[in-house]
Amino acid sequence: MNFRQRLSSFIDHPSFGQFITGVIVINAVLLGLETSPGIMADFGGVIKTLDTLCLGIFIVEIALKLVAQGRRFFTNGWNLFDFIIVGIALVPGGQGLSVLRALRILRVLRVISVAPRLRRVVEGFITALPGMASVFLLMTIIFYIGAVIATKLFSQSFPAWFGDLGLSAYTLFQIMTLESWSMGIVRPVMKVYPYAWAFFVPFIMITTFAVVNLLVGLIVNSMQDAHQEEDHERTDAYRDEVISRLEAIEQRLAERSETKM
Repeated sequence: MNFRQRLSSFIDHPSFGQFITGVIVINAVLLGLETSPGIMADFGGVIKTLDTLCLGIFIVEIALKLVAQGRRFFTNGWNLFDFIIVGIALVPGGQGLSVLRALRILRVLRVISVAPRLRRVVEGFITALPGMASVFLLMTIIFYIGAVIATKLFSQSFPAWFGDLGLSAYTLFQIMTLESWSMGIVRPVMKVYPYAWAFFVPFIMITTFAVVNLLVGLIVNSMQDAHQEEDHERTDAYRDEVISRLEAIEQRLAERSETKM
């Protein structure tokens, strides 16, 4: 076993992954403490030192992966994700780059790349994106039609909510989320337009209960597919391991038979 193989085995060991996960959690707590002026006044130096130490560990981890995997490092999406997250943390603060420094909290997202179950959730979500695009297009069409109708019907009496196409679309989005939709918007509109419920109720039924649940269904199905694919990979790996062991046993038995002869 050469150096790269030994280094790769060290990186892939569960204990190393647990250590990195622990550092990510500690770093997340430290970044949260930095938002407290009182705590920073008393322990600012210690917190910044520990934060720098955590960043150093992340940099060493990336360097070890680069040495162990070589060019293969950049073919793995999760490796690129880690590389970008750590790279953002190295951007110096000051002037227009202070926003990027604030994005250091994105380091917490690294827990996704080291936790297989979280990776499965994200991969399932990404797999569902093509199907979700069609649903989003459908919802856009529904919102456009609804916004045009609402603007024509209610703009004169309620210009703050339905004065133009943009305001109508935003109000309909609020209604879709069911946030103060009845007492805050629909009932006041119905005082002026008693039959307004004939527009709002079907809109809510279509968007909130049909289209949104369709999105949820797509994501759940994608996660189930990702879970099944992972199970198949484990089964195939176990099968290959069993076959290799059986071949090794068969080879040993053949060697013993030749020795006895």
